[in-house]
Amino acid sequence: MNKSDVIGAMAERAGTSSKDAGACLDAFFDVVADAVAAGGDKVSIPGWISFEQVHRAARTARNPQTGAPVEVAARNACKVSVGSKLKAAANRQPPAAAPSW
Repeated sequence: MNKSDVIGAMAERAGTSSKDAGACLDAFFDVVADAVAAGGDKVSIPGWISFEQVHRAARTARNPQTGAPVEVAARNACKVSVGSKLKAAANRQPPAAAPSW
């Protein structure tokens, strides 16, 4: 499912236009990106998903081809955690197909 498929499904379920659903989805991602970039607050939708900024320390890695040490600089990254409702949805079994006799 790509972005336009998600927007179409959102518009259908909410009974709005695709343009309005797209604007809402873009606004949601803008809010999440701004909050993660600021690094102060964790964005959480309880039971579904959470986003937060994490710091990765500098480290020495190895080039897998040559084995030479490589310095990796410290950086910030985004951590995305899945909630219990999303985990449960992923583990649901699809309905069994009716036998075709």
